[in-house]
Parts: sequence; C-alpha cells; structure tokens
Amino acid sequence: MKRLRKWMRLQPRRIGEPAMPELDVNIQVSSDLNQNEQALHTIFEHCSDIVFRKVRHASGAVETMEWLVIFLSSLVNEEVIDDHILKSMISLQAEKKLPLEEFAETFLSAGTIEVTTNMKDIVRQLLNGYAIVLAQAEPAAMMVKANGTKQRSLEEPSSEPVIRGPRDGFVENVMTNMGLLRNRMKTPRLKMESVTLGELTQTQVVIAYIAGVADASLIDEIKKRVNRIQIDGILDSGYVEEFIEDLPYSPFPQIHSTERPDVVAAELLEGRVSILVDNTPFVLIAPMTLWAGLQASEDYYVRWPIATFVRWIRFLFIFIAIFAPPLYVAITTFHQEMIPTNLVLSIASAREAVPFPALIEALLMEIIFEALREAGIRLPKQIGQAVSIVGALVIGQAAVQAGIISAPVVIIVSITGIAAFTIPRYSFANGIRLLRFPMLFLAGTLGLYGIVLGFIAILLHVSSLRSFGVPYFTPVSLSSLKDIVIRSPIWARTLRPPSE
Repeated sequence: MKRLRKWMRLQPRRIGEPAMPELDVNIQVSSDLNQNEQALHTIFEHCSDIVFRKVRHASGAVETMEWLVIFLSSLVNEEVIDDHILKSMISLQAEKKLPLEEFAETFLSAGTIEVTTNMKDIVRQLLNGYAIVLAQAEPAAMMVKANGTKQRSLEEPSSEPVIRGPRDGFVENVMTNMGLLRNRMKTPRLKMESVTLGELTQTQVVIAYIAGVADASLIDEIKKRVNRIQIDGILDSGYVEEFIEDLPYSPFPQIHSTERPDVVAAELLEGRVSILVDNTPFVLIAPMTLWAGLQASEDYYVRWPIATFVRWIRFLFIFIAIFAPPLYVAITTFHQEMIPTNLVLSIASAREAVPFPALIEALLMEIIFEALREAGIRLPKQIGQAVSIVGALVIGQAAVQAGIISAPVVIIVSITGIAAFTIPRYSFANGIRLLRFPMLFLAGTLGLYGIVLGFIAILLHVSSLRSFGVPYFTPVSLSSLKDIVIRSPIWARTLRPPSE
C-alpha cells in the first residue's frame, strides 16, 4: 500500500519539462512499408483502437502495388475509408505504378488530403481523426481526413436561457463552433488563428477576432499569454482562463465565458477577442468589464424601455445581494435606534427565543442556502429543482418553529438569494455571492462602519482591477452612459463601444 501511495504521488516538474519520456516520433517516413508499420506499432503499443489494413492490387501489366491504411477506429468514420480510399485502391485501373501524390490527385475523392514525409505529422493527424495511407517504396505518407466522432446536436444553452433570441448554442466540437460564428459573421475580416495546447491532450485552441475592429495590441497580448501556457492537458476553457487572467486571486472574473454564439458575435463586433477551446461549449471573451457582467444578450432583443427597466432592477439587486444581510446584522446588533419602534419590537419578539446572535444566524442561513443551491445543481435535473425549493421551505419553517433562526433572517437571506439570481453572468454572480461573507463579518464586528470600510475596499479593488490592460470600470463617460445606465435604441448607437 505504501508503494502504491508513493507511486501515485504527484512529482513536481518545471514549466516546459515533458510530462514523461517522449516517444521518438520525429523521424522520416521510410520507403520500406514494413519498417513504417513496425514504427507505428511501437508508437501505438497497447492501443486497441488502432487499425492496420494492408491492400495489394495488381492490374494487367502493372506490377503489384501494396498499400497500408492506418487509422484509429474510435475517431474516424469507417464508411469514408471504405468509400473514398479502399474502393479507389481496389478499382484502380492504371498502366503503370503511380506515385502517391498522383494517386491522390487522380483517384481519391476524399475532401482533405495532405502528404508528409515526417512521422510526427502522421501521429498528430492520426489522433485528429485522419486515415494514413503508406505505399511500398514511397518515402511519404498520404493523410486523408475521415473524422467520424459523434457530437450532440445544437440546442439552447441551459445556463443562459432567453425568452427572445437565438436558440442555438455551442457544442464540444471546435470546428462546429467556428462554423456557428462564421454563419453570423460572413466576412473575411473574421480571423480565427489556431494553436495547440497540452502536451498530452493536444487540444486545439482558436483565437477569434475581427481585423480592424479589435485593437492590435489586445490581440498580440492574448496570443502571447495563450502561447505561454505549458501544461499536460487542457480539458476545458477554464484551464486557459486561469492561465491568462490578470489577477487570479480576485473574486471578480476578468474573462467572460458563454455558450451563446450570438453573445460572442456581439462582443466581437465591439472589438473584443474570443477564445474557443475544443471539447467544451464554453467560449472565453476578453477583455471583460464590470458593466458587461450586468448585461444580458436579451437586453438587445427587446424594446429599449423594457431593457432599461430590467437593467435598473439588476443594479438595485446587485447591492441587495451584497449588502442586505450585512445591513440587517449591523443595524440589529449595533444601531437599533435607526429602526422604527414598531419594527424594532417586531424583530425583538421574533428573536426572543433565538440563542444565537444575528451574525451567527445570518451565516447559518447563508451557508444552508448555498448548500441547497449546490444540491439543486448537482442532483439530477428532474428532482434538483424540487429538492432545492422544498428543502428551503421545510428547513426555513422548521428552523423558525424550533427557535434556532428568526423569521426576519429567513426573509432577508431569501431576498438576497433571489437578488443574486438576477445577475445574468454566472461567473460574475459567483463573485458577488462570495463577497457577502466578509461583509457579514465586518458588519458583525464593526457595524455600519465595517460595511462602509468593506464598500470602500471593494470599490478600490474594482477600480484597480484590469482585464488585459483594460480598466474594469471601462467605459465610464457621458457618451457611454446610454449603454450602461440605460439601454438606448439600437439606431441611436452610432459609435462602436470602446474596448480599451
């Protein structure tokens, strides 16, 4: 058992140091077919999905031609291989033995065909869903695209539902996601530059922007940070986000993530840059500002008076989400004289049998509410919502009847939870919820003075926060208020919002 624990212990390594000894794949393709087959057998040892298929063909006076077709059955569509490669080989009618490139140009009907002489390229494309064709006495390989990985169909993102707006969402295939953006932005100025990250996962990461709209220095900075990433594997866009954000210890997100193609298209039109990561539907958008965290895509699909009213509601409820429980704790503990007499008597009678101070009450209810929220997310969809609602009602009612928690605290925490749900950006709402706990401690120890100190600290932190060099409060000017305080009509927005 000790040996097993020692073997499983993670060993530290320097950035850029290989995760394990690399196989020797940086070799040239040999003209000996058997030698190439043996090399690939060694590289893909113990891989049960690797397929080696030999094809021999002789037609009339033509000497016998021998090919080796290699592919990973878990990544390809075998119908493509049968229809476009094997049938072409079997039905070949040629008067002489053809070089590999001429054979590809003349007889193969597959869409994407590449030729290489490097074994490293062969290994990389095999893992990308290509079929490899090797020929006897040919020191080169033909790589035919035959991807056949299953993917889920386009559907509305469950994390960002809307009443009015597009219903499609990103999926786990980066090529499909690129197509969703191309479908909305039919211009060659939409640039998509691809890099590969992860020593073992070899994950495709695409940086998308509109040339002439996005700032050149912003594009260069994002490219530089992405290219600096050294890690064994990238499994989600969250990995990339943590590597490239400016201040990783801040509760506020500096990069926005979304599953909605229309949101990404709108942000690209405003001069931002998006980062698409293969195998995840969440696309990153940079830079992010405070005001972007309070805006929903639906704001621009409904009439502007309605969108403006809803935006004011969000501004109000973000303050309630942060300061409602701390204000209750501070006033009931230190500043009872600020409350009307009738309300003081009502609160006092409700707290008469409660053994805990207001701070402990609020903390208990906040923790229980967060636990219920987390349980509602993790439980199966069919019962998660019912458990969270019934759990809140039952626990709240039982706690009040038992005299553990007072009714006013249950009301305050419930309103606070509802207020947090009005924030459209999930990552931004998480940061707001996190701020409540230090604010509660400040209110419980220093009263209103603690709340004021906490508010000043938050204000200073947000003022100093930057996302790729862009201040978090950007843009704050008279000309930009028509898309911050209000949502002005689309026809009144004649200038592109600044992104720097």
